[in-house]
Amino acid sequence: MANVATKNTVQADGGLKKAILNPANIQKFLAFGALIVLLIFFTIASPFFLTFDNIVSIMLSTCVNGILALGIIFVIITGGIDLSIGTVMTFSSVMAGVMITTMGVPMWLGIIIGILTGAFCGFISGTVVSRLKLQPFIATLGVMMITKGLSLVLSGTKPIYFSDVPAFRQITVGSIVKFGAEGKYSIPNGIFIFLFMAVIAGVILNKTKLGRYNFAIGSNEEATRLSGVNVAKWKTAIYSLCGAFAGVAGIVMAARLDSAQPALGQGYELDAIASVVIGGTSMVGGEGTILGTVIGAFIISTLTNGLKVMGVAQEWQIVITGLVLVLAVLLDTLRKRGNK
Repeated sequence: MANVATKNTVQADGGLKKAILNPANIQKFLAFGALIVLLIFFTIASPFFLTFDNIVSIMLSTCVNGILALGIIFVIITGGIDLSIGTVMTFSSVMAGVMITTMGVPMWLGIIIGILTGAFCGFISGTVVSRLKLQPFIATLGVMMITKGLSLVLSGTKPIYFSDVPAFRQITVGSIVKFGAEGKYSIPNGIFIFLFMAVIAGVILNKTKLGRYNFAIGSNEEATRLSGVNVAKWKTAIYSLCGAFAGVAGIVMAARLDSAQPALGQGYELDAIASVVIGGTSMVGGEGTILGTVIGAFIISTLTNGLKVMGVAQEWQIVITGLVLVLAVLLDTLRKRGNK
């Protein structure tokens, strides 16, 4: 009995050690450590950083970028890329705005139309990539330009305000969780939407057929095709899912601003991609986690907010974020070489 117990203990210890040394887990630990370091650094650097209002601001910023990152991780795991998610997000919010304020449809229906608009844009990108065999970079670049133009056309180049629909703004900045004296402190609904979307993304990636095929396509697309999987169909579904997440991000963004801003969107894809890569997803495909992506999204928003609180010029904020992205990709490349 003692030998059996010892053997089981050794196996358990070996399994734990293997899990800890797993490259994906190491990347998550490093990302989480980097987030803690950033929080400590900015707290020391500025007395205004670690305040309740500023932390809420960071979390609200994470909502939009985080939801976009939760969508694009599926595409990056296949070894692809989607440069259109930022403008698809804007186009989705504009469509919802037109439906609700101009066409007079109920708010809930306008929101659904906005999300479906994002999914349809993803469907177009996925179809072009998987069936017409166009490179993801070129295909999604084209969709990015098309959706950017359509947003300006449909809105007349002017913001669409939801001032006549007060309930719309409550989607993101309203709060169902309040605490403190007379509800002085509150947690915006947008944060819970982000966390809910993270759970949905985690279930899809880890518990469904789409998630399994997602990893299979990214690991070896040709082998997956030869095993009888309809790769084109699943790739299209993956890009459509990414577009749907961009649609949700568009609703959250519009509700936060209380308007659909047709000129916004371009550039958001870079922060989303950075969040995914920093969180441990490989740019060559076949590897990635939702938890890592959530941590990566918080790192990007914390970095941006901290630099802003310190008074760093916006152009330098962009430079520093770009350097962080390059460093994350470099570390991923070195890690891949080490595994070989």
